[in-house]
Amino acid sequence: MAFIRKKRREQQLQLYSKERFSLLLLNLEEYYFEQHTANHIQNKGGHNERKIRGSLKICSKSVIFEPDAISQPIIKIPLRDCIKIGKHEENGSNRHFTKAKSGAISLLFSQVYFIKEHNIVAPYKIERGTMEYVFELDVSGKVEDVVETLLQLHRASCLDKLGDQTAMITAILQSRLARTSFDKNRFQSVSEKLHMECQAEMVTPLVTNPGHVCITDTNLYFQPLNGHPKPVVQITLQDVRRIYKRRHGLMPLGLEVFCTEDDLCSDIYLKFYEPQDRDDLYFYIATYLEHHVAERTAESYTLQWQRGHLSNYQYLLHLNNLADRSCNDLSQYPVFPWIINDYCSAELDLSNPGTFRDLSRPVGALNKERLERLLSRYQEMPEPKFMYGSHYSSPGYVLFYLVRIAPEYMLCLQNGRFDNADRMFNSIAETWKNCLDGATDFKELIPEFYGDDVSFLVNSLKLDLGKRQGGQMVDDVELPPWARSPEDFLQKSKEALESGYVSEHLHEWIDLIFGYKQKGTDAVGAHNVFHPLTYEGGVDLNSIEDPDEKVAMLTQILEFGQTPKQLFVTPHPRRITPKCKSFSQTCGHNAPLVDSPVSPGEESFEDLTEESKTLAWNNITKLQLHERYKIHKEAVTGIAVSGNGSSVFTTSQDSTLKMFSKESKMLQRSISFSNMALSSCLLLPGDATVISSSWDNNVYFYSIAFGRRQDTLMGHDDAVSKICWHDNRLYSASWDSTVKVWSGAPAETTCPKRHRFDMLAELEHDVSVDTISLNAAGTMLVSGTREGTVSIWDLTTATILHQIPCHSGTIRDAAFSPDSRHVLSTGADGCLNVIDVQTGMLISSMTSDEPQRCFIWDGNSVLSGSQSGELLVWDLLGGKLSERIQGHAGAVTCIWMNEQCSSIITGGEDRQIMFWKLQY
Repeated sequence: MAFIRKKRREQQLQLYSKERFSLLLLNLEEYYFEQHTANHIQNKGGHNERKIRGSLKICSKSVIFEPDAISQPIIKIPLRDCIKIGKHEENGSNRHFTKAKSGAISLLFSQVYFIKEHNIVAPYKIERGTMEYVFELDVSGKVEDVVETLLQLHRASCLDKLGDQTAMITAILQSRLARTSFDKNRFQSVSEKLHMECQAEMVTPLVTNPGHVCITDTNLYFQPLNGHPKPVVQITLQDVRRIYKRRHGLMPLGLEVFCTEDDLCSDIYLKFYEPQDRDDLYFYIATYLEHHVAERTAESYTLQWQRGHLSNYQYLLHLNNLADRSCNDLSQYPVFPWIINDYCSAELDLSNPGTFRDLSRPVGALNKERLERLLSRYQEMPEPKFMYGSHYSSPGYVLFYLVRIAPEYMLCLQNGRFDNADRMFNSIAETWKNCLDGATDFKELIPEFYGDDVSFLVNSLKLDLGKRQGGQMVDDVELPPWARSPEDFLQKSKEALESGYVSEHLHEWIDLIFGYKQKGTDAVGAHNVFHPLTYEGGVDLNSIEDPDEKVAMLTQILEFGQTPKQLFVTPHPRRITPKCKSFSQTCGHNAPLVDSPVSPGEESFEDLTEESKTLAWNNITKLQLHERYKIHKEAVTGIAVSGNGSSVFTTSQDSTLKMFSKESKMLQRSISFSNMALSSCLLLPGDATVISSSWDNNVYFYSIAFGRRQDTLMGHDDAVSKICWHDNRLYSASWDSTVKVWSGAPAETTCPKRHRFDMLAELEHDVSVDTISLNAAGTMLVSGTREGTVSIWDLTTATILHQIPCHSGTIRDAAFSPDSRHVLSTGADGCLNVIDVQTGMLISSMTSDEPQRCFIWDGNSVLSGSQSGELLVWDLLGGKLSERIQGHAGAVTCIWMNEQCSSIITGGEDRQIMFWKLQY
């Protein structure tokens, strides 16, 4: 999940830099200063002299040479193991730690590491014994400076005390930072106004990278001192959605910036050298965000969770975020609970309470016999007492779970080695058993166990993780008998997390981890006491004067793990989890139902003949604006209308679903399912339920009669862009590059029962899907992607019929003609393309001077909504634009037409809905 996404971002940056080198090759708390193109000269002056091209990287505790050829290993020479550093003398003599004037540097050392030979991630190979390596810099004039730097860093590495080493290296770093500043040529615009510049470090798991932070009126920048892995990281302030002050090493120095609403993977994590710099930057960004981003508290999320607007998974993500947990900091990685207690049965019974772990107890207290031994030791222990000698979350535990997807992190943490094969994450059941019985194992889980990415369970990289005592190689994680596959394991884990039992008891675990049982006498009573260093405020690092002791304390804090920031000081409320029987009274025939403005029984008596539709389309240019209403705070994204036309439902990027009465001309309801944009809506047959799709990856079902969210389908890994419904099947398109087909009979209108969803098919695309539409019979589906490809699918076989790359940009809308013979698509490129369904041939293309965002058509004529806000009438047969009709003040974003083709409603970026009538 979060960590995996973070790692993929870093891999993308690696592609950008075209390097095998990463900061994970450094030691913990080591800095990478500079690099120089160079040759590694083997057998200098000999008849078999050989030059290996690459780059020489100067780091605070080592010298690293990265050959250009990936078949050659990366060479890492620890400075503490160097015997001589200086220029290479042609006669072979080498002055002890001499300054250099030639173009070659000589290193005499006693130990060297070989890493990533053939670019294979594996334990480091170590060669010991006195050796000399010669490196020839491309720029010979740099040699003297490089050797001077190496000698200075060597002196720091050889100091006896770790605190003195750290102090000297910090002084060298600060001197380098002081001699440089942010390059203003990196600004996105010459008109940007500089507001603040300071020194900081960008934090990623296990490593930090020093540089300069700069904020202007429009952007936040970070420029690494070493230019790695890219010259500048830039964040547009307009994109920022959340910012958090963070503890880093129990110090108030961190700041994390998110450009998303519901994601643990931030866009940048900065660690400052001074708290004031952190606070000043936070204040500036917070001021910028004040007017367009709502600040969320733990309590506001609790209310949403209680009432069912947040899943258990989403709620835990938000709590972790608010409690300083970050995927950038492995000592404060997001923590999730063990949920399932049964890893032996052939089938997982989520209706049996015995299937679940006791959420009221910490892991260390689940085994009574072990707990008695721990309590006995606790009673005899002098102050400060603690029950558990290890934490439930630490860098080692996180990487224990993630070694298959993040092996380089494990090698970094463990000095180039993997853990013993028998201590690896080999089996879910074994791991759980050890957490129950092990003398020092009390670890909880991580979010990945409830995500969608199975890569951390599968050895897809084919890593050599060692051989167990029984002779078997460590490969994929062994799953419990009830899991048919890694995907099935994650799916069942998610179902368990969202089950009724967990929903009823999750607050008990929250009390332990984030709440009132985290500290004090309540923690003692709950057997929930950990080492004092793991708690916020457990130690004041600034009060420690001995630098050696201070560094040792910080290292212990970072490696041991940290308890989350306490969010609640009183017992956490239970979730409202109504059972079906609790509705027995309200579901009775005599129970009064909530008045519904929709009257499904009323029938329309308008002429539904084809002649009337043809007449309407023949007069479409005579469309006139009848009424307009501004009911949203941001762009309208979807329109649905009840069968009798009395109630209009609209969705918007302001995250609300609104119900507007056409008769009373008043807004009747405003519903918010999440704090992210809603993208489309539709009414189910019978007009009892409205379905809305959201950018938060979910589809929401809203009962009109009961006036509340009826159900949530968490069906995608990214924003849901469009939904359709036909014959008890839901079709959902998403930016996660899929269209999914679900079976889902509508719930009874007389009782708020939950829907049942079964995924029948998954239509995979290469990129984000922005729009879908069904033909009249529901046998075919057309999809349009972000990269301009139209795909036509046969829904009876879930196979693709045609794939037509016919737009140069995002496809805004696509729809079948009434006779299903043609598909029309509009795109950001301004084109209107007509495709023959049988052959997949592009048979007509018209171009407008601006993008057409949405449309309706009868196979011959098109009424489209433009980027400028006009309604345009197109004659496809005549190949011409027939009429321009003034409409919205911003782009027309959605359009609806009634079955009789006599009434039209449009929605726009100007937040308005407009009612149009045909005049003829």
